[in-house]
Formats: sequence, C-alpha cells, structure tokens
Amino acid sequence: MDEDDCMVNIAKFYLDFTQDESCGKCTPCRIGTKRMYEILDKITIGEGTMEDITKLRNLGKMIKDSALCGLGQTAPNPVLSTLEYFYDEYLAHIQDKRCPAGACKALAKYKIDADKCIGCTACARVCPVNCIEGKPKQKHVIDAEKCIACGACYTACKFDAVIRP
Repeated sequence: MDEDDCMVNIAKFYLDFTQDESCGKCTPCRIGTKRMYEILDKITIGEGTMEDITKLRNLGKMIKDSALCGLGQTAPNPVLSTLEYFYDEYLAHIQDKRCPAGACKALAKYKIDADKCIGCTACARVCPVNCIEGKPKQKHVIDAEKCIACGACYTACKFDAVIRP
C-alpha cells in the first residue's frame, strides 16, 4: 500500500468482504457491519459528518464485544485501525470533501497547474467527456462541472501539470 490507496476505501472493501463471508446468524455481524459499510460509503462520497466517526467507533466496539464468531469479532478491526492511524484521511474526506489518495471518484477534482502546462493538448485528447479547454500551446483548464474524475488526463500529462486531488 502507498499514497495512492485510500484507507477509508480499504476499510470499506474489507467490510464488504466480511458481509459476503458472514453466516448472518448474529445481529451484530449481520446488521452492524452493514451499517458500518453504509457510513463509510457516505464518507467516500463526501456526505460524511464528524458524528459518523463516533458512530463507527461505537458500532465497531459493540460488534467486537458481541459477535458470536471470530469473523464477526474481527470485522470492525480495519475500520478501527484506520480511524486510529489514518484519522487525517477521514478528516480530509469529511471536512475538506477530498480524498488524499485521489481514489474516491466523488471527491476528485482535478486541476491544471498553469505554471506547468505547456499546452501540448495530451490531456484534452484523452478526456472522454471533453471537459478540458485550451488551444495548442496555450494553458488548458478543466471544467470541474463536466469532469468525471476518470484520471485519464493525469496519466496522459508528461509535465505533471494535472493536479490530482
């Protein structure tokens, strides 16, 4: 894992896996992990609140203490660990409405650094929704309203002019 991996998304991925593997016999695992997943999903699309962090911690502790099997008892661990060690990432998602890793598409807002852009048009040519404006050899601009945050422009730019969120 590196800076391109969103820890909130990773915790969400693990909860999704846990739900698939759960037998569903006990309520804490069956319902608790689903609720935790829903809260993480809300955070990754920019609709999270600081209250959600408290809810995640409380749910996680309750599930750990009351689930009947090892799977259920360990299910909240990735969420609780990421809250402890990557709390700043949660804050970025909730308060700043951005994903530091650039992995959460709903929070991605790509920009072009005018000082680095040479107007090569590489970014504009690969954009699937034509949201990049600019003439050859002139500075380009991304229309944030049209941008779908696919990252094609970021990959295409050889001058590091496209800034990932």
